[in-house]
This record gives sequence, structure tokens and C-alpha cells, in this order.
Amino acid sequence: MEWTTPTLADVLSARRRIAPYLQPTPLYGYAALDELLGAQVRVKHENHLPIGAFKVRGGLNLVSQLNEDERRRGVVSASTGNHGQSIAYAARLFGVSATICVPENANPLKVASMRGLGANLVFQGRDFDDARLRAEELERERGYRYVHSGNEPLLIAGVATQTLEILEQEPATDTIVVPVGGGSGAAGACIVAKAVDPRVEVIGVQSEAAPAAFRTWSERRLLEAGMQTYAEGLATRVAFELPQRILWKHLDDFVLVSDDEIRSAQRTLIETTRNLVEAAGAASLAAALHLRERLAGKRVALVLSGGNASRAELLAALGAA
Repeated sequence: MEWTTPTLADVLSARRRIAPYLQPTPLYGYAALDELLGAQVRVKHENHLPIGAFKVRGGLNLVSQLNEDERRRGVVSASTGNHGQSIAYAARLFGVSATICVPENANPLKVASMRGLGANLVFQGRDFDDARLRAEELERERGYRYVHSGNEPLLIAGVATQTLEILEQEPATDTIVVPVGGGSGAAGACIVAKAVDPRVEVIGVQSEAAPAAFRTWSERRLLEAGMQTYAEGLATRVAFELPQRILWKHLDDFVLVSDDEIRSAQRTLIETTRNLVEAAGAASLAAALHLRERLAGKRVALVLSGGNASRAELLAALGAA
């Protein structure tokens, strides 16, 4: 399938569209992180958004532009939680019915949030990709407007607004480190950074226990890989074509980190920033620690993509010291 690759103009339009509903998120510095990395570090707090994650930017941009027929039909999507929350949030705001397919073991906090936002939840399978296949079936069976979590230009343009904010808040940024699940956030970062200042380096990070996006980027062909990570925001078995096309062209580097490194980074961020941090949101710090020598002395922005950690996840992270 062919998709239109979003441009900086699309991102600027998305920002105007979502501005009435979302405030820019903070970009804060922490002396302890500067010392830890030997760099000038800023944390982009996407966990401060209404659903506690960056995905809401894309959901608002997409749902606000549905045509009358699509609004009447309603939307269906699949998610481990944050994308589903974004669609549910935007659907409620614009009076559209939303059905979200989630894995049977989905994060209970995210499940409760989606249900509270009025979404109809369908539990299917062991992971995101099982839920995605069910969402595609429902699209065919019931005529919903299917919202893919990665292959959607409007979603990518929406989430790219976080990088606009980073470069406005800290124009001298050298490097942006972005967690990768499906890749919409990293793709959006590439679109903005390379248009605004091509010298800005964008680095993606994924768990080595779910390396489909990393392997696809490395080999320049769509691949499937095993998926065992505890970080549900990074937990995809299949790479997504549209984000990958953008990453193939613009992403400067892509690193894998272990779940143990993510868990340690999650604990460090919680203790340092006094914020709730989910595992996927901590992956950016895990990658920066992995690349400490390369980043020394640079101005580094770490995208804290979400803060929707369950009680069990927090206990595991904080008890692992």
C-alpha cells in the first residue's frame, strides 16, 4: 500500500490542529542525569499529557480529520495501551465510537483508562500483533474505519509535534533519543529534525527482546522477530512499513538495549525526576547510557514517551536494585 510521507508542513498543521486541546510538555534538565551521562541532558516529559503518553498527539490529529462517513462508522484499532488510549481520548472528544483490540494480558491501568474514556474493548491473543489481526477482522466484518498504530501519516504528523517543541525549547540540541515500538515517534522526530536542522542526530532504541523494528531498519526489509520484552510500548513482532521508510532515509542510528538496562533506567528516571515512568519511556535513557562515550559533552534530549506503569511493573523496577 502507498502512503503519503508527512512533511514539516503537515507537522505544523497538526500542531495548529491539536493546540486547543494539548499544552506543550516540559523539557527539563536534571543535574544527576548530566553527571551520569557527562552531557547536557534534557528530558521531554510526554508523560505529562492527558493520557500520560505521547500518542495522544497523533490520535487527536487523526480523529479530528475524519470525514462524516468515517465518524458515522466509528473507528477500530489495536494497542497495548497508549495508542488505544489516544484513539479513545480523541474519539470521545469528537463524538466518535471507538473499538480497541488489546492483548489479553494488557496493562490494567491502560485498560481501565481506555474503558473510562468510553472505548469498547476486545481482548484478543497474547500480544499486540494478535490484537492487530482481530482489529483488521473487525474492520472487514463491521465496516469500521481502521486506524493502524504506525501506517498512518496523520498519526506520525501528530506525534512529530513533540520534536517541534524540543527544538523550540532547546534549539541547540545535538541529539534526540527516541524509544521505538512501531516507530511513529522516531519517524516523526526524523521528519522534524532533518527539516529544521539536518545536523541534529536522531537515535532510536528498542529492547533486544523485541527487535523487529531494529532488524528491519538494519536490513532495509520488513521483518518479523520474537517478542519477549516486558516493555509493552516496545513490544511488536512485526515492523511497520511507513515508519520504516522514514527511518531508512533519516534515522542516524538505532540501538538495542536489554530489558535489565531498561529496568535500571526506569528506576533511575523515577528517582531522579520524581515522575512516573513506564518501561518504554525509560528506554531512551538506557540507550543514552549505552552510548555514554559518544554523547559526552553533547546536548541530548531524551524522550520520556509515557508514564503509564502498572503497580506490578513499578514494584519490579524499584525492587530490582
